[in-house]
Amino acid sequence: SEKCLLRHFSSLGFWGLVNNAGISTFGETGWLSMEKYEKFADVNLLGSIRTTLAFLPLLRKYKGRIVFMSSIIAYFALGNGIYSMTKAAIEKFCDALRLEMKKFGVQVCIIQPGNYARSTKIQPLVSAEEIWNELSEEEKAVYNKEYVQERANFFNSILSEGSANGHEVVDAMVDALTSPAPKARYMVAKLKEKALVFVCALFPTVVMDSVLSYALSK
Repeated sequence: SEKCLLRHFSSLGFWGLVNNAGISTFGETGWLSMEKYEKFADVNLLGSIRTTLAFLPLLRKYKGRIVFMSSIIAYFALGNGIYSMTKAAIEKFCDALRLEMKKFGVQVCIIQPGNYARSTKIQPLVSAEEIWNELSEEEKAVYNKEYVQERANFFNSILSEGSANGHEVVDAMVDALTSPAPKARYMVAKLKEKALVFVCALFPTVVMDSVLSYALSK
């Protein structure tokens, strides 16, 4: 497939690549299997890297654009550390790639959406019963059903608050592909989400931990 595409686009020209594949799930670190970690890394991180490497020769040739879908969750995690982990890795991959591609005239942009769960349906509502049934006996000995239910309710409330205006993210993607001077990063998020990122970036880790711990306790 890769060779066929490269043959086809070599004669037509190739301008933009958008890496948008992503999956999400909920669960504390010990609740998730190693197989699940491998799957998420394969789709969210390595999938984008594979596609980028395949099209890099054409992008260099035509001085094109590469757009990556990250997330503000790259800065902090609230019950979905596995997703946060892959997005943080994408950010660092892009930072290295952006600097390396400057000499070829290729621009690299990152889109950082806030909570658009209602638009994308990337994360279905969480079932506490299903989570409990999938836990190992070791994890069940540490946690109880009430705790799992509380965490599931908390995460579901976040999902229900997601924006339904998915076109805002699409607009950012279009700008990254077509603007004469695209931004390195497009943060498309609510004010309170941007405030969380601001706190995470500028304040000591202990401050952000306190903020997130308070949110979880509520």
